[in-house]
Amino acid sequence: MADSHLSNLKFEDLDLRKEIADGVLDAGFTHCTPIQAGTLPVALDGRDVAGQAQTGTGKTAAFLLAAFNYLLENPSSPQRRSIDPRMIVLAPTRELAIQIHKDAQLLGQFTGFNLGLAYGGTDYEKQRRTLEEGVDILIGTPGRLIDYFKQRVFGMRGVQVMVLDEADRMFDLGFIRDIRFVMRRLPPPQKRLNMLFSATLSHRVLELAYEHMNEPELVRIEPEKVTAERVSQRIYFPSNPEKLPLLIGLMKKLQADKTMIFVNMKRDAERVAAWLTANGTKAEAMSGDVPQRKRQRMLRDFQSGDLPVLVGTDVASRGLHIPDVNYVINYDLPQDCEDYVHRIGRTARAGATGDAISFGCEHYVVSLPEIEEFIGMKLPVEPVTQDLLAVSLKRPPPPPKKSGDRGGQKRGQPRKTRGGQGTGNKNAPGEGRRSRRRRKKPST
Repeated sequence: MADSHLSNLKFEDLDLRKEIADGVLDAGFTHCTPIQAGTLPVALDGRDVAGQAQTGTGKTAAFLLAAFNYLLENPSSPQRRSIDPRMIVLAPTRELAIQIHKDAQLLGQFTGFNLGLAYGGTDYEKQRRTLEEGVDILIGTPGRLIDYFKQRVFGMRGVQVMVLDEADRMFDLGFIRDIRFVMRRLPPPQKRLNMLFSATLSHRVLELAYEHMNEPELVRIEPEKVTAERVSQRIYFPSNPEKLPLLIGLMKKLQADKTMIFVNMKRDAERVAAWLTANGTKAEAMSGDVPQRKRQRMLRDFQSGDLPVLVGTDVASRGLHIPDVNYVINYDLPQDCEDYVHRIGRTARAGATGDAISFGCEHYVVSLPEIEEFIGMKLPVEPVTQDLLAVSLKRPPPPPKKSGDRGGQKRGQPRKTRGGQGTGNKNAPGEGRRSRRRRKKPST
């Protein structure tokens, strides 16, 4: 593995407690990444940090090591109850919360800290029981964490460290009110260590930092410099009918495995995965509607190589930490230029190299100029040649219908009109049509 992504600062040169240094050594880390080199000395000194860093650059280890050290150096608050955590980490997605918990287990294995998880989708009672027994470090998504707090499963009066990860994503997903709910119930910022990490330190993120942190020091690692130097990028310009044949043809030509394919719509993720599978490349679609247990099974299969292709949207894929992804394919160009950087950041992680392939189709090519301006380069263009287009594609079988499904209308139910109102009269107008009809004035 290349080490050009590392700084000259060694972990052994930092003032880490032995319990933490042993965890770092066991994990096989020797040198800090740039975001670690920029934030760890500040946070280990007990000062708040707001860091700009892409996923895959080591920010999780940065805040975990600083937090562990702070908790070992500072005894619990006298006001802390046995059910109150000493540290809270908020993450925008379930997958990211699970990954942070996994990293915390590895790096903190010699600290003796008890860890707890709180995320939606599964294991409600199991998570609750763990928190009721008391944890030192609570990692979770805002909704489930606040749910347990309101039920008084745990309290926040003893929190000494607060971490907000992927703050920009919190805004995108509408969690800002939940974040402020949590922050306002913590001890004052001067009585805790606060760390915030975000892909961009935008105005709204900085406003949040200055409102709920104690004069944080800003550490910026520019996102395009983190990814573009190690990712080979190129773009094809297929017509809309050529997109699927080009994708399937490229997958066979490249013999691609460990590939993440991005689309803009959930229904397209399912469609693309079905066409790939029908034509010899096993693929599954990850969306927000997929049950949590199935999502975790997909990730395990993808990491092990049993599932070569994962298809998803930006919402489903942010926060995933998957090593050794070989290819990222933008089947649809993202409509937000920052999402392009997040997507290609799925590959070339931790100093490795990777390939990012994009399709500039008729629908989404309008986003290309903004993307190229944002990353500071023109994407190299590859021609769409006949030898790249798969022929005689096998159509996937239709998805199974749900029980009682007759084209969206269940047996015995009144027919829905365009306005959404059920009626037994098939000729009755919809609500939308009635709302536009002018009411006749009464005669006088």
